Amino acid sequence: MAGPWRGLRRARGWAALAGLRARTDKFGGVSVNLGELRGSPRLERAAFGRWLRESVSQWRDEGRVAVWLHVPILQSSLVAVAASQGFAFHHAEQGSSTLTLWLGEEPSRLPGFATHQLGVAGAVLDERTGKVLVVQDRNKTINAWKFPGGLSNPGEDIGDTAVREVFEETGIKSEFKSILSIRQQHKHPGAFGKSDMYIICRMEPSSFHISFCQHECLRCEWMDLEELARTENATPITSNVAKLLLFGYREGFDRIDITMREFPAVYTAKQTHKTRDNPRQTREQHFRRQRSSGSAVVNRSWIIIFL
Repeated sequence: MAGPWRGLRRARGWAALAGLRARTDKFGGVSVNLGELRGSPRLERAAFGRWLRESVSQWRDEGRVAVWLHVPILQSSLVAVAASQGFAFHHAEQGSSTLTLWLGEEPSRLPGFATHQLGVAGAVLDERTGKVLVVQDRNKTINAWKFPGGLSNPGEDIGDTAVREVFEETGIKSEFKSILSIRQQHKHPGAFGKSDMYIICRMEPSSFHISFCQHECLRCEWMDLEELARTENATPITSNVAKLLLFGYREGFDRIDITMREFPAVYTAKQTHKTRDNPRQTREQHFRRQRSSGSAVVNRSWIIIFL
């Protein structure tokens, strides 16, 4: 990295810039994290602009195809400098933003940032009484019955989200049993215009005394499952899942469940592969179809597959 330092040795800010490292990736890109700057977070913009211009020129000569520039929030004044040289926002998180610059001659192949958020709800059914746990949100215009739930945290498994959200909203402890339904909605108003995935899980309660969160919920109760399936005072997806759950309650949950298994994996990021059994298809038929199709999903060290 000798090239980008030409002419900068007498410039203010050179000492801080000397702490930067450009890391290459297997896709031909280069990544720079301004959080590695030494000393004060304040850096003369002119010095940074010159360094960045000469660095980009060198990376082009080396055949690099893209630059990823990570900017801590306290260095945000440098965003305008990078933007003036063609960089654009890729995404931002709580304490930093990431900008990119495509160096290739062909159209950019850089992947976009996350396009979906994930919401998870728990349909907690007490099989002894045939009652299911429902809530009404406090901050909704229409106070319809729904299953307790909320957004999944980064790195949190679907079942863990359901257990956590049910407890936080209702005080009920429960165990994840299966997935019942997956809904996709685009341009969701609560997802900043992005798409929303909403998963409803079948849960088994291990406690029964309700102590609901009054900041989030207006009402919470154990409702007869048949009543929930026929009431008009429920959200559309809640009504439909209640009917599905009622069918499973009567005919066997193996007719409706999307269950979970773990398999060895080889890729470097956790991945979930979801398949849906036909409720009238036996599990043996499903596995025969899986084997005959030769389908397989692999990942880093383990993978969750819904079957």
